[in-house]
Amino acid sequence: MTQFKRRDILKGIGGLAGLSLIGAGSLRTALAQGMASDEAWKQASGTTIQFISENTPPTTAIAANLASFQELTGITVNITEMQLGALVQKVALDFGAGRSSFDVIYADPYQVLAPYHRGLADLNTFINDDQQPVVPKGIEDFIPSQLAAAGRFEDKESLYTLPYDCPTMIWIYRRDLFQKYHDQMQQDLGFDPMPSDSTTWEQYYQIAEWFSNGNASEVKYGTGHQAQQYDSLMCDFSNVLFAYGGSYFANGQQVGLLGTDSPGACQLTSEAALEAARFYQKLLKIAHPGSTSWDWTGVANAFQNGEFAMMPEWHEFAGALESSDLQGKVGYAPLPKGPARSANLWGGTGIGINANASAEKQKAAWLFLVWATSPQTQLMGLKSKVGGGTPTRQSVYDMPEVKAASTPPTDMPNMLTADTMLVAWQDDHIGLRPKIAQWNEVDTVIFTELSKMLAGQMSPEETMQSAKQRIDRIVGA
Repeated sequence: MTQFKRRDILKGIGGLAGLSLIGAGSLRTALAQGMASDEAWKQASGTTIQFISENTPPTTAIAANLASFQELTGITVNITEMQLGALVQKVALDFGAGRSSFDVIYADPYQVLAPYHRGLADLNTFINDDQQPVVPKGIEDFIPSQLAAAGRFEDKESLYTLPYDCPTMIWIYRRDLFQKYHDQMQQDLGFDPMPSDSTTWEQYYQIAEWFSNGNASEVKYGTGHQAQQYDSLMCDFSNVLFAYGGSYFANGQQVGLLGTDSPGACQLTSEAALEAARFYQKLLKIAHPGSTSWDWTGVANAFQNGEFAMMPEWHEFAGALESSDLQGKVGYAPLPKGPARSANLWGGTGIGINANASAEKQKAAWLFLVWATSPQTQLMGLKSKVGGGTPTRQSVYDMPEVKAASTPPTDMPNMLTADTMLVAWQDDHIGLRPKIAQWNEVDTVIFTELSKMLAGQMSPEETMQSAKQRIDRIVGA
């Protein structure tokens, strides 16, 4: 996904209990339904495979539960966790040299899948092999938009990864304050301030201004943002850009879902994009002044410390917030609507198999992919006390115990966002940045130019024009 430190997201969950939530026996029973014989799980016994991953909460949870996978399969998995930028460099070197130092790859859609998809095995090879364990409940069980965005590139047939994690930006707010001041806010503003499907970005601005004008003693400002000159600024702005009907390239949703090698000319000088830039500049002028120094972790910490009343933020921060002094005081909703729609930026990633690995290691890697993304393992991650993300499968959300965990009290705090997420991931709500090989360079241009705008060095019009010119040179338009 983005380059944020997702290990920080759930650090508030705490404790080391409950590491062996799902044993090999129960996993075998659950996974064996409708698949090849039990011997299929032992076909690569004695093999050691290498898994390289960003240091994320889902990988932390899986690392703590590897004993059950080894008992089930006889396969040893060595996990290397690191920051995403370092991971991309190592994977690029591995693919470039035709090596297989790593057999299982955490394949960020923008920094790994788009530029290096030819280095990943097509998973249809294993899905169509009746000697291999099948994906439980089929690939149709994955959230459709995530399966396409995380796993495919340019065509709808090849599949390079299975969806592994799914952080997505939503509206996180102080529900206790919205309830306490509801009547006064509604009287002053002339509309119901409680976040809903009909709330607009302009109303978000008015709510933020109301809090910043000193109407609530508990907070100094209405809104905070991850507007540091960094990838986080692109993420924060993209929610507004897409909501206003703007995009980085033509056919924005299609380029985000399937990707392309030829995105064409940048669209940031369209009237919709200019309107979004003007609004974003206006919004940041009344936001907490620390916003331009914060990434996702910085803004979450400031929210937790009571600096402001609401923020656009990655939904998986719910785990830490619900383990803090704000437990029970936080609300979650899809981001506000613009003239076009509500857009909630998705930042998920899939895991795939190095095509340069030996046939034996590829089989072992496939067994790991099936296990790591299975409903049972995703449930384990939800319950883990050392990490874990939120599921990428519909069937996990349908489990009675997971449904029950979506209302407090809960032992799965990220599930308090479940109702919001199932809306945010719908085709007309999900926000998808361009899946192109040049994304790293394009991303840098976007947050660099936006940072100049927020510093007052450039107008929105100058900012979008400069960004377009630089991006067109990068993509050869």
